[in-house]
Amino acid sequence: MKEYVISGYQPEKLFNYFEDISAVPRGSGNESGIADFIVKFAAERGLFCLRDDLNNVFIRKPATPGYENQPGIMLQGHTDMVCEKNAGTEHDFLTDGLDLYVEDGWLRARGTTLGGDDGCAVAAMLYALDSDTLRHPELECLFTTGEETGLYGATGFDYSVVRSKKLINLDSEAEGVATVSCAGGIGLDFSFVPDRIPVPAFCRPLSVEISGLSGGHSGEDIIREKGNAIILLMRTLSALYEEHPFSVVTLSGGGRGNAIPREASAVIFTDEPESAEAFIKNYAKTLREWLPACDSGMKVRVGKAKGRYEKMLTLADTSRIFSLTSFVPNGVISRIPEKLTMVETSDNLGILSDDGEKILLVYHGRSSLDSRMDVLALTAKRAAKVLGFDLDINGRYSGWPMKADSELAGEFVSAAKKVLGEGAVPRTAAIHAGLECGIICGAVPGLDAISIGPELKDIHSPGERLDLGSFARMWEIVRIMLETKEG
Repeated sequence: MKEYVISGYQPEKLFNYFEDISAVPRGSGNESGIADFIVKFAAERGLFCLRDDLNNVFIRKPATPGYENQPGIMLQGHTDMVCEKNAGTEHDFLTDGLDLYVEDGWLRARGTTLGGDDGCAVAAMLYALDSDTLRHPELECLFTTGEETGLYGATGFDYSVVRSKKLINLDSEAEGVATVSCAGGIGLDFSFVPDRIPVPAFCRPLSVEISGLSGGHSGEDIIREKGNAIILLMRTLSALYEEHPFSVVTLSGGGRGNAIPREASAVIFTDEPESAEAFIKNYAKTLREWLPACDSGMKVRVGKAKGRYEKMLTLADTSRIFSLTSFVPNGVISRIPEKLTMVETSDNLGILSDDGEKILLVYHGRSSLDSRMDVLALTAKRAAKVLGFDLDINGRYSGWPMKADSELAGEFVSAAKKVLGEGAVPRTAAIHAGLECGIICGAVPGLDAISIGPELKDIHSPGERLDLGSFARMWEIVRIMLETKEG
């Protein structure tokens, strides 16, 4: 009999399902295994099931007696997860399951992201479909793919099969809050093939590394003004370049366009290595002035680079990279005028890579206004044209507008008050992040939707953790909403 890490929480099977799916590798683009798991689950229970070419899985469960005439409800979440790990952690996200452990009521994964975003939804849907005691109207569950890399599964799904009138998306990370609106997004990928020239004998290689930042989600965490390791590295090297030009050998940083990078590094060649090293160490003091308390652990390392390097970029191509990262905005760009605590528009440089031929910089922009995303695209086009970069604008999706007369939002507030108890103030909110609700509501006219979830911290980073008690309470809220009859 399988031994589970999580114990003492109810319903037990809900948590067992989370552990079961955590044993299945399911990084973005590698969702076939978890799709196999879900399809087999449905077949074993005789449930109507569809799987498409994107590995989206749709399951329908008939209404329980007495609920046949109630409007159908769809639960929805995504199967893929962001795959991030700490430096030195040995873990292959293509083949290895997660190493889970519980600490002070929080579930974590050793050295890696937890996948609570959005494994909580997958586990909750499996439990709802499996339960023989839950009362509900016709229940549809949609397991989508590719959410973390551009909402591709939700975008490509054929919604003609959907019969539900209400949608409960389970991809939020704050207890007691129902999201009723979200931002749209746009991918901006800059690339160019630089000229690489032989390294002159009088130059010496230096390695520059920035690490120890907290990272996080480029939508929900962007308002915290967290340090972006790539941007900090570019600011440092740009300042050095102004003092004494040098050539880049290679650059790298980040791993996901929608994650704030925690680490970035570069190898450069300079004819004044001692003064360059001293400059960078001193400039680290300036970087610290820009950082919030959560990034106090930032480290800047500089020293002689290991290995042999025969080629480096020209001064002109080195300068082009610094110019691009100076011209294209990063971080919070504008806030909602009526609610200055909420971000309206942002941009995030999430990936910097060099494969030996092409230099690639991947930005992910967000805005609740399509017109603002138009400006982000225009800025990118102008910067690319002036600096000679190729630009790929991709994965654009619109936001999800607020529905003022949402019955589902009211049902959530009522259920949450019962579950969270005296003193709790459940509320609705808009978020600065992409949710599949926008795509689904656009494809299913008249759909009433909300997005809820348990308390999750530091998603998209190895510090990700799930409050197990809040996961149990989230399920109880969902149960009450499913069992509540209209009229």
